[in-house]
Amino acid sequence: MTYQAGTRPARRSGNGAMRIGVAAALGVTLVAAMALDTTVVRIGSENDARTAAFSPEQFGASQFPTVQADVEARAVAAPELAAAIAADKAAASVKYGVAAGTGAVMAVKFTGVVGEGKSGVYKVAVPDLPPELTVRVQTGPAINGTDLRDATGKIGFDQFKNQIEYQNAGSALNNAMKSQVLAGIDGASLPGKTITVTGVFKLINPKSWLVTPVRLEVQ
Repeated sequence: MTYQAGTRPARRSGNGAMRIGVAAALGVTLVAAMALDTTVVRIGSENDARTAAFSPEQFGASQFPTVQADVEARAVAAPELAAAIAADKAAASVKYGVAAGTGAVMAVKFTGVVGEGKSGVYKVAVPDLPPELTVRVQTGPAINGTDLRDATGKIGFDQFKNQIEYQNAGSALNNAMKSQVLAGIDGASLPGKTITVTGVFKLINPKSWLVTPVRLEVQ
């Protein structure tokens, strides 16, 4: 075939059409693959809650009333609980407690006179308890431990993304309790006063209870 000078041979349109067809087919395949790998999350569903960023403040504020109600429903009078623990610690843990690693979390209620304290932790003299048993109550500003988180057995590690979130959940419940239960209480003025407490403690030493309150009333 002969061409005139200064001219280029015409490009065949067949190859271009083939390339366009291949690209289109690849595009359709990619879209289909993306669709298969996409999960539809309904607003308000469990998956929606899990994919949202974890807010300790929202968790604590929303969950503390549930924890509080659960503890109040199961709380055992301190003399009865002390007698059960003294008789058989393991059996008392099963009957009255919630398993939580190193010791069961026990729900208790009592009325007593506040004694000496340090860093917001006060001894409470509770009638009808063995003299060797020391009962103390946390009133802040620092609330230590994860007893509120572990008190019901319904808040587990598998509900959180990682250990940090799980730990933050415990701190959030402590903070919510401070806001909803202890905000109006002046700890420094408690010694000598009678208080009624419902709360939880981890049963490690049967002769020493460190109670985190879910309700505290000053008489």
